[in-house]
Amino acid sequence: MKCNSSLLSVLVCLWLSVAGAKAQSTNVKVGVVLAMDSWVGRVGNMCISMAVQDFYKENPNYTTRLLLSTRDTGGDVVQAASAALDLMKNVEVQAIIGPLTSAEAKFSVDLANISQVPILSFSATSPSLSSTSTPYFVRATLNDSVQAKPIAALFKAYGWRQAVVIYEDTEFGEGFIPYLNDALLEVGSRLQHRTVLPTSASNELINEELYKLMTMQTRVFIVHMSSPIASRLFLLVQQLGMLSKDYAWIITDGLSSLLESMDPSIIASMQGVLGVKSYIEKTKRLANFTARWKQYYKDEYPNEIEIPELNVFGLRAYDATWALALGVEKSGTRAVRFQQPIVGKASTNSTDLSTLRISPVGLKLLSAILDTQFIGLTGDIHFINGELQDSTFQIISIAGKGTREIGFWSPKYGLSPDLNQETLKKKSGYTASVVDLRPVIWPGESTAVPKGWVIPTNGVKMKIGVPVKYAFKEFVNVERDPGDNRLSVTGFSIDVFGAVLDVLPYALPYEFIPFEDGDGKMAGTYNDMVDQVFLGKYDAVVGDVTIIANRSNYVDFTPPYTESGVTMIVPMKKVQKSRAWVFLKPLTWELLLTTTWFFFFQAFMVWFLEHRINDDFRGPPMEQVGSALYFSFSMLVFAHRDQIQNNLSRFVIILWLFVVLILSNNYTANLASILTVEQLQPTITDVQSLIKKHEYVGYQRNSFVKDLLLKWGFPESKLRTCGTVDEYANALSMGSSGGGVAAIFDEIPKIKVFLSHYHDKFTMAGPIFRTGGYGFVLPKNSLLLSDLSTAVLNITEGDKIEAIERAWFGKKDRQPVSSSAATSSGLSLDCFWGLFLIVGVASIGALIWFSICFWNKNHSRFGVDEQGLCQQIKVIATVFNERDHSFHSSTQRKREKEVELNRDVALANGESPLSIVVSREGLPTEATTPTRSSSASEDDDDGSSIESLSSSDYDDHDAPTQRRDTP
Repeated sequence: MKCNSSLLSVLVCLWLSVAGAKAQSTNVKVGVVLAMDSWVGRVGNMCISMAVQDFYKENPNYTTRLLLSTRDTGGDVVQAASAALDLMKNVEVQAIIGPLTSAEAKFSVDLANISQVPILSFSATSPSLSSTSTPYFVRATLNDSVQAKPIAALFKAYGWRQAVVIYEDTEFGEGFIPYLNDALLEVGSRLQHRTVLPTSASNELINEELYKLMTMQTRVFIVHMSSPIASRLFLLVQQLGMLSKDYAWIITDGLSSLLESMDPSIIASMQGVLGVKSYIEKTKRLANFTARWKQYYKDEYPNEIEIPELNVFGLRAYDATWALALGVEKSGTRAVRFQQPIVGKASTNSTDLSTLRISPVGLKLLSAILDTQFIGLTGDIHFINGELQDSTFQIISIAGKGTREIGFWSPKYGLSPDLNQETLKKKSGYTASVVDLRPVIWPGESTAVPKGWVIPTNGVKMKIGVPVKYAFKEFVNVERDPGDNRLSVTGFSIDVFGAVLDVLPYALPYEFIPFEDGDGKMAGTYNDMVDQVFLGKYDAVVGDVTIIANRSNYVDFTPPYTESGVTMIVPMKKVQKSRAWVFLKPLTWELLLTTTWFFFFQAFMVWFLEHRINDDFRGPPMEQVGSALYFSFSMLVFAHRDQIQNNLSRFVIILWLFVVLILSNNYTANLASILTVEQLQPTITDVQSLIKKHEYVGYQRNSFVKDLLLKWGFPESKLRTCGTVDEYANALSMGSSGGGVAAIFDEIPKIKVFLSHYHDKFTMAGPIFRTGGYGFVLPKNSLLLSDLSTAVLNITEGDKIEAIERAWFGKKDRQPVSSSAATSSGLSLDCFWGLFLIVGVASIGALIWFSICFWNKNHSRFGVDEQGLCQQIKVIATVFNERDHSFHSSTQRKREKEVELNRDVALANGESPLSIVVSREGLPTEATTPTRSSSASEDDDDGSSIESLSSSDYDDHDAPTQRRDTP
């Protein structure tokens, strides 16, 4: 029994080992379609083999194993499709790695969609291949479209506005261009020209195209080609001197990734060229693989002395193989037979499409591959929409025998000098500036950044279109000499253009081409002339061309060099109306009411401060009111000599007299202006009234103003064209009913020219409809736009533009008369509110101070604690109405002292005491000494007579005095 048991155990172990061996040896057929005679194909094939070995070495327990079937395409599209068809039909592979080029992949993918066999390509980068239309295509590399933004970032950083792209006539070349153009437009640049070369182009054809490019202004070139034709291109570029100063060249990722494997002579012909290259982080795993790959290459090609550098396509092939191996294991794919043909009968022809079978595991395997995610040699490998996603790009410059790193680009941060986290944290976000890159040695060993364009060296002059004007030739005047037909172009706009060219740091050869027909007249409207720039007939247009939105859609303008706006010219008429109330016009109602209120307020203030001490402000109530108002209002015309006894009253009156003086002087000046200036007003001020009254209006022929009038609602039947300045005047003088027009609409610069001749009869009126002013016209994204715009601003901000205006339009001493200038506006409260504020505050302060003094002096008589509020107010009013005898007593004592002092002085001088009398104001004055009476006694020398005189004179000082006014 023990023996039998041992034998059974051995048999079981033997069976399990055999089953395990069978499980480990389950092979899945995979096709490899590459061009083995190319460097990319050779490296890719070796990396695929190494990937299979490494994968199963690291994963010995996996139950599947890739069995490779390799086909050589020889670089031919048809042969690549034939190889793929053979693998699907006869070998029944479950997946295919390859082919190399986008053109080859395009044919193979169509076959893969039929047989449902996933195709993984590590080098087909054209955006025209998409998993949307070809779901069984898996792009195990980057889409070419993602490198458009790094290139555009370089344009933004260096300030380049235009570029010429040179690409090959293949699926690889054509698919990238739309994305490049869109990316450049996003940063304000564009593709000026596209040069397409077939991969089989001869050197003669390449030279011919390069000669064309040399005659253009643009000096920034983007090369999107495969390495064979690109190598020949740069050799010829160097021979033609197109790798010298002022040139800039950029190569795309497909070429930048193969620079290490290119011939040194080719590298020498590419000095100063910039490159955009997908960035692969240097890791220990990558370094280890590179060392093993060199040994593997040496073993495969022992006769080759120099081992070339490993390129990114080999690394992509390695990662693609790992992704496929993981997908096969994950999906559990086994070697199964394909399903029966879709249509037709079986055929012995190995390339008969009718016998193409369908893989039963294709869809499951495709899903497993797309779900794969791992860290490969090139970084994080995961597929979105059937392809690898955006990654970081490295910006390189070719210098010496190799390349030099000048920066990086990432989708989040844009350009940066390195990928250090501290550097990236300092960035505020996405940026693309020259400071984000390291210095570059440009073609011609120049360290200065090329500006991206130069003046063409082929001797061709810029074609400048100019309008042939019938009127307003002050702006542009085109004449031909009858003798030799020599062209002469002068005018304000021409002189401004010449001044702008003088500011440029380089010479700009040009010639004027009149926009005229066979009869020498304007060949169309201004819009038609601007169209010629868009169509390429003119390189620019110089003249009185207005900047408007519609034109800016397809051409560019420099900043304006004149005023902007459209308004109307109308006749002026004299104002015929009564002037009975013209004396009220100098003052606005606000100022008039405020001044009147202050007169009443000052009357109250003087009465309040003088009532208790001054008999002029005492008596019956109506007499007091009349005296106070008379005193206040009469200050407008004369100064009072009434005795004002309170110092607070004097302070308030002085301030108020100052305000009255300023008001009266301004009133007089304003009234004189109104009475002497002739009253002129425009006949029409409203555009809508012209439309409602169905008036005829005029406009400058060939002008865009006609479109504006139609837009505003004027019927075309009510529009009449006008030409010269005299035609303007005649049409306006005749009026709408007399065969003329009621108003003429034109641009402000032309209106000013017209009014300089007829400023006394016509004027500008109505609202001003804003436009952009006059500017120079250039093609969209013109390389000259930036320099010309800067030059125009320099001219308009300096004195040069004023000198040109004086030369063509004379001095600015004749301004058009308008309704606002013909009449003088009334004085407003805004001009004087500060004065009223000072007087008001001072008066209220005086009122408060007087009230405090009055209360302190008489509060004992008010009986505050014993009486009600009404009784208290009545008592206060009674006390206030009483005469202030204390004020008069102190005044009398002061005067008596003055009289005694004057008497002593008179006696000391031997004069008669009677020579001193006291004036009404209380000041001593000299008077004629009266003759003593014969009956007078000598004994009167004791001075009693003087006392009698003094006493009699002052006994009646409290009597009402008679007012004496001086006009």
